[in-house]
Amino acid sequence: MHEIRRLTCLAVLAVSALGFSEAPCAQTPAAAPVIVTLETTAGTIVLELDAQHAPRSVANFVQYVKDGYYPGTIFHRVMAGFMIQGGGFTEDHQQKPTRVPIAIESNNGLKNVRGSLAMARTSNPDSATAQFFINVADNPFLDYPGRDGNGYTVFGHVVEGMDTVDKIGAAATANKGGAFANLPVTPIVITKARLGK
Repeated sequence: MHEIRRLTCLAVLAVSALGFSEAPCAQTPAAAPVIVTLETTAGTIVLELDAQHAPRSVANFVQYVKDGYYPGTIFHRVMAGFMIQGGGFTEDHQQKPTRVPIAIESNNGLKNVRGSLAMARTSNPDSATAQFFINVADNPFLDYPGRDGNGYTVFGHVVEGMDTVDKIGAAATANKGGAFANLPVTPIVITKARLGK
């Protein structure tokens, strides 16, 4: 009798243990999207960054935002029907110092379509620092591999404020030479940059 009770207790424990071991695993929640808001003298732009496809570029951009780098910088290169570029020069046309450049991530499947956010760079593919651009039209020639074998790294897109992007893109410009060949006549300044909306 005691033996039957002992076996029954063991069976109950075994079933209980199996029940616990077979409990459904909690699913890992998807990472929350990284949102950055740029307030400019032309309006507000809200960006969603894609850390899954462009982790270095997103981490780099976010660090510049956290460091308070962008307020006071201008959109210095505005080309109607193409893109708007900013994040490197002050209103008095002084280039701001940057951290070390990051490696290109253009072969990530993201495309330079209207509203996409991409890293600006020189002819050196691994030269991106703080400057970025937003495509105001589909620009497939900027996609990997591009005309130069590298393309330009897309790392996010506009989720709110495309009207502001279009407003900036339509601004009157003047050729002031060098980096300022397409400089808005009336400066368009980033006044605030923050994580979140």
